[in-house]
Amino acid sequence: MILVTGATGTVGREVVRLLHATPGRPRVRVMTRDPARLTGACRAGEAVAADYRDPSSLAGALAGVRTAFLVTTGVGGDDDAVFLRAARAVGVRRVVKLSAAAVTDPGADDAITTWQRGAEELLRASGMEWTLLRPRSFLSNTLSWAPSVRSGRVVRALYGRSRNAGVDPRDVAAVAALALTGDGHAGQAYTLTGPAAISAAGQTEQLGRELGVPLRLEELTREQARAAWSRRHPDTVVEALLLSAERQRAGAKAQVDPAFRALTGRDPGSFAAWVRDHRGAFAG
Repeated sequence: MILVTGATGTVGREVVRLLHATPGRPRVRVMTRDPARLTGACRAGEAVAADYRDPSSLAGALAGVRTAFLVTTGVGGDDDAVFLRAARAVGVRRVVKLSAAAVTDPGADDAITTWQRGAEELLRASGMEWTLLRPRSFLSNTLSWAPSVRSGRVVRALYGRSRNAGVDPRDVAAVAALALTGDGHAGQAYTLTGPAAISAAGQTEQLGRELGVPLRLEELTREQARAAWSRRHPDTVVEALLLSAERQRAGAKAQVDPAFRALTGRDPGSFAAWVRDHRGAFAG
């Protein structure tokens, strides 16, 4: 039995879809706080309601599970510790964790990266087999531009000329599915990037070309970015995002990693390909 957490997110949903399509179709259980929110392939299999804040619910969700895909988002919290204790107690053998590429950067000391490093350490010390997935920024983050693209043909970004080797979340899910079902991934950490580093300016150009309309990039100031992000995130996360943007401006996120091609035998998806597949979100 494979347990997938985070199935209401982009990567989790795709992991479930890929597992259902795997030869031999392994048994898959989806864990979420609210099964009614599940969509697509996640509704086709077994779903269980559980919450990291309720250890007793985790025990039920993990019963009979041997492999788990772990996604946590509570920055600074103890969700990883609670889950790993429950998993170890019921005999889970392997955990594949979604982490972040920034953990390998000694210059990254923001709250998000510090929390992810601590979570990785907990998993490595758990006594279970582990695999770490460390993606660069998801290309799907650009969906936050969709309202302004539809209404005003404008993209707003902080440090719009800085480059990031962002990754298609479907590629992250592909590696997760391999690690959950295949051998040889125990004790491995994979940094996952796209095929090239691209700036918001470059993405704006490609997006406009695909839509067939002229788009303009509007550079945000730090204070404008802080105000925009504060509408969606707590202060700790906002400050971490600002520090992360500074590292990107300094070139810390431009390196392309060969891990995805080595694992799958194909090149990772480009931003242009991702836009073609998600054109409708921007076109309205």
